[in-house]
Amino acid sequence: MKASAGLATLSPANFGMVMATGIVSIAAQLLGRPGVARALLALNAVLYGALVLLTLARLLRHRPQLLADLTDHLRGPGFFTTVAGTAVLGCQCVLIAHSDAAGLALWALAAALWMGLTYGILGIFTLKTHKPTLDKGINGAWLLAVVATQSIAVLGALLDTRFSPEGRLAMNFLALAMWLWGGMLYIWMMSLIFYRYTFFTLSPGDLTPPYWINMGAMAISTLAGSLLVLNAPQAPFLQSLLPFIKGFTLFYWATGTWWIPMLLVLGVWRYVWRRHPLRYDPMYWGAVFPLGMYAVCTFKLAEALELDFLHALPPAFGLVAGLAWAAAFGGLLARLARLGRAG
Repeated sequence: MKASAGLATLSPANFGMVMATGIVSIAAQLLGRPGVARALLALNAVLYGALVLLTLARLLRHRPQLLADLTDHLRGPGFFTTVAGTAVLGCQCVLIAHSDAAGLALWALAAALWMGLTYGILGIFTLKTHKPTLDKGINGAWLLAVVATQSIAVLGALLDTRFSPEGRLAMNFLALAMWLWGGMLYIWMMSLIFYRYTFFTLSPGDLTPPYWINMGAMAISTLAGSLLVLNAPQAPFLQSLLPFIKGFTLFYWATGTWWIPMLLVLGVWRYVWRRHPLRYDPMYWGAVFPLGMYAVCTFKLAEALELDFLHALPPAFGLVAGLAWAAAFGGLLARLARLGRAG
C-alpha cells in the first residue's frame, strides 16, 4: 500500500537527479577525474532506467494523479527534467563513453519529449479556466523549460561531427535556434519570477531549491553558446554570427554569476535566519545541477573565448557540486531506507 501511494505521488521532478548526476560526471571528466566520471555514468544509466520504469508504471496505474501534476502550475514544470535528464545522459554518452550513436538516440528522444511537453504544458497553462495568482503559481522550476531547451542545443552541438557537411550545418543551425529561443524564454519567465520576488511576500516555504535554476538556466545557456563558438570553424554561417554569439554567451555567463551571491543570501535567510528544516526532497537536485553546470560552462567558456584567468573557477565549483551531489544522494538513500523499514 505504501509503495503504491509513493508511486501515485512520485514527483515529476525526480529526473533532476539524472541531470545532477550527469553534469557532475561531465565536470569530473573535464577536470581530469575519468574514473569518477565513468562510475557516475554507470550509476546515471541505472537511475534513468529506474525512473523511466517508475514513470511508465505511474502512467499505467495512477494516470489521474499524473495528469493532475501535468496541469498543475507548480508541479507541471517538473516534467521538463525528463527532457534535460535525457539530453544530459546523451552528453555523457558522447563525452565519456564516446558513443555518438547512443547520444544521437537520446537526442532524438529528448527532442520528441521537448516538443510534446513544451506545447502540451504551456498550452494547458494558457487554456485552463482556473489559474492561480502569480505568487502562488510560479517558482524557479518554471525555468526548467529553459534548461530543457538549452539541453537540446548542447547535445546537438556536441553531435555535429557525426554528420556530413550538410547535416552538420543543419544540426548547428538547429542548436543555434534552440539556444536563441531558450534565451528569449528565460527573459519572459525571469521577468515574472523577479517580479514575484520583489513585489510579493516570500516565506521560507516559498523559497524552494529550484530557485537555483535561476542561475542554472544561464549556465547551460553559456555552455550551449560556448559550444557554438567552438563549432564555428566547421559552420560558415556561425562565423558570420560569431561576435553576436560570443557577446550573448558572455552575457549569459555574467547573469548566471550575478545570481550566485544572491542565492547564497536567500539560502542563509531560509535555513539560518528563518530556520527552515533541511530534509531530503527531490527538488534539491535542482540546486545540485546548477553548481555542476556552472563548473562545466565556465570551463568551456574559458576555452571558447580564450579567457585563461577563469580556469580557477571550474575546479572550485566542481568540488562544491560533488559535495552537494553526495549530500543529496545520501538523503535519497536515507529516505529509501526509512521507506523500506516502514514497508
